[in-house]
Amino acid sequence: MVLFGATGMVGTGVLLACLDDRRVESVLSVSRTPTGLTHAKFREIIHSDFFDYTSIRDDLVGVDACFFCLGVSAFRKDERTYHRLTYDLTMAAAESLCDLDPEMTFCYVSGVGTDASEHGRVMWARVKGKTENQLLRMPFKAYMFRPGYVHPVKGARSKTRLYRAFYQITGPLYPLLKRVAGQHITTTDALGRAMIEVAVNGYPRQVLYNEDINTLAHEQT
Repeated sequence: MVLFGATGMVGTGVLLACLDDRRVESVLSVSRTPTGLTHAKFREIIHSDFFDYTSIRDDLVGVDACFFCLGVSAFRKDERTYHRLTYDLTMAAAESLCDLDPEMTFCYVSGVGTDASEHGRVMWARVKGKTENQLLRMPFKAYMFRPGYVHPVKGARSKTRLYRAFYQITGPLYPLLKRVAGQHITTTDALGRAMIEVAVNGYPRQVLYNEDINTLAHEQT
């Protein structure tokens, strides 16, 4: 399988889950910077242009699943810029992979609050909704993961300073939050395990929330 966004918090969690799962034979990471990880079934390609995959096309042949965890914050971005870095960037990867194998599985990490109507007031939600809708129209098996609160575990760490500070504060409170919020909270590890489960066995719904993620992660253990 191929993983996009392996250096981010969610992507790191997904990568670690893949490396721990015996059903995942190999993981190819496509990123701008090295992860710093080494593993017998892990390989990474440092790629600078996420709108053109012509130069690494041969490396993507034979990929049967894609876990797309790459994303940017909408903070201080206008809609045109966010659209390019979300919709256009995702479609570039999805279309390249679909051309190689239209029967592959594509798991996309979106977010709770995504606007499938594409006409709501919240800019990021409209763009995410447009991205999801287009992925769901494509020939491959597409699944949209819409996690709410995701707690980093097993070494996963946000690259954003503000988020790191937030997780440092909430870390000691996580057991309490889990008891109070239950299925509304998930972890980076559970998200990764749920994506593997979906890639292997599918799922009745194509849009998944934290409750689905936690259920799938539990069923796999």
